[in-house]
Amino acid sequence: MSLLVVGLSHRSAPVSVLERASLHPDARAKLAQDTVAAEPAAEAAVLATCNRIELYADVDKFHAGVAELSTLLAQHSGVGLEELTPYLYVHYEDRAVHHLFSVACGLDSMVVGEGQILGQIKDSLARSQELHTAGRLLNDLFQQALRVGKRAHSETGIDRAGQSLVTFGLEQLAAGTDVGSWARGKKALVIGAGSMSSLAAATLARAGVAEIVVANRTHERAERLTQILTEDDDTDVLARAVPMGSVPDELTRADVVVSCTGATGLVLTADAVAAAVRGRTGEQPAVAPDERSPDAPAPSAPSSVGAEEGCPLDLSAVQPGFSVMGEAAVAGMDAATLEQHAAWVAGGTVDRREAGKRGPEADAELIGALAATATSAGRIPELRRPEPVAEPPRPEPVLFLLDLAMPRDVDAAVHRLAGVRLVDIESLAEASADAPMAADVDQVRRIVSDEVAAFGAAQRAAHITPTVVALRTMAADVVAGEIARLEGRLPGLDDKHRAEITQTVRRVVDKLLHAPTVRVKQLAAEPGGAGYADALRTLFNLDPETVAAVSRAGESTEKNPENRGPA
Repeated sequence: MSLLVVGLSHRSAPVSVLERASLHPDARAKLAQDTVAAEPAAEAAVLATCNRIELYADVDKFHAGVAELSTLLAQHSGVGLEELTPYLYVHYEDRAVHHLFSVACGLDSMVVGEGQILGQIKDSLARSQELHTAGRLLNDLFQQALRVGKRAHSETGIDRAGQSLVTFGLEQLAAGTDVGSWARGKKALVIGAGSMSSLAAATLARAGVAEIVVANRTHERAERLTQILTEDDDTDVLARAVPMGSVPDELTRADVVVSCTGATGLVLTADAVAAAVRGRTGEQPAVAPDERSPDAPAPSAPSSVGAEEGCPLDLSAVQPGFSVMGEAAVAGMDAATLEQHAAWVAGGTVDRREAGKRGPEADAELIGALAATATSAGRIPELRRPEPVAEPPRPEPVLFLLDLAMPRDVDAAVHRLAGVRLVDIESLAEASADAPMAADVDQVRRIVSDEVAAFGAAQRAAHITPTVVALRTMAADVVAGEIARLEGRLPGLDDKHRAEITQTVRRVVDKLLHAPTVRVKQLAAEPGGAGYADALRTLFNLDPETVAAVSRAGESTEKNPENRGPA
């Protein structure tokens, strides 16, 4: 059996895909159970965070395992397999171990070095143990990952390389201002009472906000969080709990809103946020200039190029009969040119309202014509980049929102509202792309590499353990049989001499087996040492069922930790 991980994260998929593929806790449990029920997998665990969804499994066939795990991820996420596949990554055996250890150390996080991932790995292991989907391999793997993560944080300065997603998000809200200075005296609304929301509330309290209101669907959890906040000796924040129905009223009073719930739909719509701003300022918030509504006046276009004013493309090279918006021109276009064309369309002077009235038949005809042009015209050469258009400055925000949920809690259209600053997972991903890496990251990478090698050696050594145990069991049975035979031949042997003879025979057998069993464990721990177990079974003609029984007993102990006895 071998370790396999199939997943997607902020590094492999856009936030829009991650958002759609996110799994509710019940769906995660069902995914793990269905994976174990599938033929190639014997164990399974799901690691789901705000920016990753990963399925770990112990499989006996690589290709069948990849196909099955990918299919199960698509089925449970609701995203079609064909759409999901380009964003999936696959790690196998040592690479899978390396990946999880890197994740545990915060090297693969959106904010490098953040430590919250350790709690999420711990929760994933606990859920798998409760569901009995984690056996020896995944128990060992996840427990070792937790130890590696703790070692990285204790032995290096990886914490200096980044912060928690909450802290990073608040820094983005503060926009270069010291978070403590920015937050001091503000009123905060925290929506949700889970681990991320609790961390956000505690961070805001330490930053110096004057009041925190917690809204949650389960009122008892909200009250428990507010009690923890008020009892903290390091802060003097006022905290109170409210039902979710009070969110619209509290939104009008709040300066800062942090939302992280498990809701599958929007918690805060653009209309609700606009109403809150209107309640604070008495004016309807305008739409930001960079995200105008269709009816808003367009800025003046740059100088003319070719037959269409402001178009960065040579439309004269396109076959006649196509829209001046350039449906034909984009055929075969490279990504950079397409982006420039999109910028021209967004700021163009052509009236697009009539285009919206086309029916399905016209759309089908247009698509067919576009496909035909793509095969004949090919790429259209770029003539020039569109000139920037001057825009009026955006007003200072009166409401700050941090959306840490996946899928999102806050309508993305809120980005367009003047007087509001929204930071969500997508904008955090963009901001963190250029974050500086600390020198300690290299040291953490070395720790990960060392720990991966040690884990692999331990697993290979553990693989031969059932065979060694079966060999010693067979030797003990031989000793017992010979002692019984001796007693039959020497019935008058007294207890003292019988015990001495028995002990002597056992010492002889132990000494003969000691060196080869120790050496075979050492050899098996080395890369390529898996064949030593087979050699041992062949040389001593060990019963395969005896070896399998020892292995099953060990796996039963791993799946039921309470059977292990004291640690």
